[in-house]
Amino acid sequence: MKTFTEKTIQDELEQLNDWKFKNNSIQKEFEFKDFSKALAFIVQIGIFAEKQNHHPEIKNVYNKVSLRLTTHDSDGVTEKDIKLALAIDKI
Repeated sequence: MKTFTEKTIQDELEQLNDWKFKNNSIQKEFEFKDFSKALAFIVQIGIFAEKQNHHPEIKNVYNKVSLRLTTHDSDGVTEKDIKLALAIDKI
């Protein structure tokens, strides 16, 4: 799969909610009312990730969830990352 240029990534980020390009990936942080809400969000992400066969890096500390999307076998951001970010933004 073709890796996007930084210019293409910046253009794609315009259709996403608060995602940032950083360290060869797109990233976003979320904060929830409590751990249960954060965990429910992670489960929903897991369902989308399995359906798309594309899995994010997820970090969870109590009510905070950090996501990092990159296509490891392409060594950068691809259409897979944008597609998964769009799905996550709809949760």
